[in-house]
Amino acid sequence: MVGQSPLGPGEGRAAVLLQPFVHQVGGHASMLTYDEHTICKPLVSQELSFYESLPLAMRQFTPQYKGIVSVHLKKDSLGNLTLIASPESCGRLDSAGGDPAVTLWHKRKWTGSASGEHGLVKWSHTQVTKTFKDSCPGKKLLRTDLQYHTDSLLEDANGKQPERKSYNPWGLHCHRQHLNRMSSKHNENKLQQFLLLENVVSKYSYPCILDLKMGTRQHGDDASEEKKARHIKKCEQSTSASLGVRICGMQVYQADTGHFLCKDKYYGRKLSPEGFRQTLRQFLCNGNQLRTDLLEPIILRLKALLSVIRKQSSYRFYSSSLLIIYDGQEHKESADHHLPFPKPHSMNPSRVDVRMIDFAHTTFKGSKSNPNPTLHDGPDQGYIFGLENLIKILQNLSEGK
Repeated sequence: MVGQSPLGPGEGRAAVLLQPFVHQVGGHASMLTYDEHTICKPLVSQELSFYESLPLAMRQFTPQYKGIVSVHLKKDSLGNLTLIASPESCGRLDSAGGDPAVTLWHKRKWTGSASGEHGLVKWSHTQVTKTFKDSCPGKKLLRTDLQYHTDSLLEDANGKQPERKSYNPWGLHCHRQHLNRMSSKHNENKLQQFLLLENVVSKYSYPCILDLKMGTRQHGDDASEEKKARHIKKCEQSTSASLGVRICGMQVYQADTGHFLCKDKYYGRKLSPEGFRQTLRQFLCNGNQLRTDLLEPIILRLKALLSVIRKQSSYRFYSSSLLIIYDGQEHKESADHHLPFPKPHSMNPSRVDVRMIDFAHTTFKGSKSNPNPTLHDGPDQGYIFGLENLIKILQNLSEGK
């Protein structure tokens, strides 16, 4: 797929100017919007190897891999930064989304701050809300007041994290850090390769997303002793050890206020097992009521994933995440139960989705990126432990416990 143009010979196309993916709720790599149905992220060879040799049974639980694109950083005389993808360098896009539109890029000033911090990008209210409007045309604008001065952007002066009933800023936070890194490490016009992946939330009007870090171990086989110790400590001090799963990010649409309620990974790390259960319940609450109609389809999809994971010998999904997604705008059939012939839930199989993401530290027998990987026997028991606990908690919720 690499090197093959999405267009036929002689059909030139302008470069695609990338924008932050406004529905990124977790992770640290910057996710960027390529077109309506496609996002891109910095290429990691281990993740590419996973997508290229993905077992058939797992494909329904991962984003569709669409190829590779080259991206370069552009800085103008005023210090404004843009990331530009070169369509002629990418693999053929298989989605039905058509040609990627060249979207308007809002210039980001490369600024310093009075406190001595350097290399920060300031985002104005107008810029962020315009980006959201571009991503969700026709949708109600969500309030935001983003002006970044420190990395603890979601905490108040006392170090406490208030509930934000606003647009999720996490993706912009990651994007700012990525621009900082690229600006310091890469010369202008130096190409960096990015993976092109399916935008799994593009079909939702108000995507409610729960990002769960799965498993009892997060460090890869190649981690340094320092990194290994750091990740082991994070697991021990969070629900990763006790439940095999911890919250890494969340946004849930609140129908009563018209805003997203957002949580980040720092919030998730502090939760007790009971706090995890309460946050899971909060993820399924739209501000007016608990969306009990979603519990059965989510549980069924998680059970189907569990069945697949149990059959994947040698795979270890270290540091990967699991997304649970649904639409904050309730589907019509859930409100039409009073009709003589209500539509069965199976008529709309996309009302919920469950997808595995982030495979930079996934290892398996036969991985091309690592010809001599540490070989593991059987399925990933830490991941299975997390899935089983997740299913159990959701089943208790459905039973009113």
